[in-house]
Amino acid sequence: MDLPLIDFLDEDACYRKLVELLHPGGLACPRCGRRERLGIRSRHREPVLEYQCGHRGRVFNAWTGAALQGTHRRPGQLLLILHGVATGEPTARMAREPGCDRKHLLELRRRLQDNARLGLDRNPLDDAVVEADEMDQDAGEERHPASRPGRPAAAAGQSPPRARHLRR
Repeated sequence: MDLPLIDFLDEDACYRKLVELLHPGGLACPRCGRRERLGIRSRHREPVLEYQCGHRGRVFNAWTGAALQGTHRRPGQLLLILHGVATGEPTARMAREPGCDRKHLLELRRRLQDNARLGLDRNPLDDAVVEADEMDQDAGEERHPASRPGRPAAAAGQSPPRARHLRR
């Protein structure tokens, strides 16, 4: 059973969280990049505000230039969608919760995933080979080599091989 969690979310808090995620350095004009002299032009979709740049006159909101541009969903819905995409929730199940069209949600999901791929580190390691002890938290400790038996180990579920005596 899908519970309507959207009704319990604080839209203002969700909007602030989304702005923080999309603009970690603070909101700026998408045209000139300046952060100062931004005025609020409209509050008709509150808490999503429309801003106007005092330098260029450009009107924009927090979604402009981001993967969320063109969406008209409430911030609580967008945050749930982002969470669902990040946790691998199936698109059909995510579409049932806010009651949205699966096709449109799938398009948004693909835009979000494409943007996430752009931020991935293409070369996460300096080396082509990583040794197992580099991954161990005690990698700095010196250890003695493991002792090896004189014969190969028996496979799981098999008894060890018996010594053979050859007849003369």
